[in-house]
Amino acid sequence: QVQLVESGGGSVQAGDSLRLSCAASGRTFRSSAMGWFRQAPGKERESVAGISSVGHMTYYADSVKGRFTITRDNAKNMLYLQMNSLKPEDTAVYYCAAPGPSSRLPFKLWVSLASSDNYWGQGTQVTVSS
Repeated sequence: QVQLVESGGGSVQAGDSLRLSCAASGRTFRSSAMGWFRQAPGKERESVAGISSVGHMTYYADSVKGRFTITRDNAKNMLYLQMNSLKPEDTAVYYCAAPGPSSRLPFKLWVSLASSDNYWGQGTQVTVSS
């Protein structure tokens, strides 16, 4: 079982930065890929970024490449998303996620899918105004 708690969201101006954090509990954190997803009003949840269990592989959606950076600290059971040069279209609820117990998907496939089988946090709101 994995529990995820996000923090760090807020309301900012276009061009500003935010750092999201996700505190994870559970012994499987260090062996799990992790990801950030987001959901804007009226839209489906989409993948933003992902990182493999030891950080050797990362994934970014095209819309955030060069602006967002995902990192993890396995010693602290923490996942981060540094978001720079924020745009109004980045406005959404951001969710931290880990693969569910039955997931056997390879990293690149898992991170591209907002699967209902994932463990999910409660989400943190990011609002970017122009």
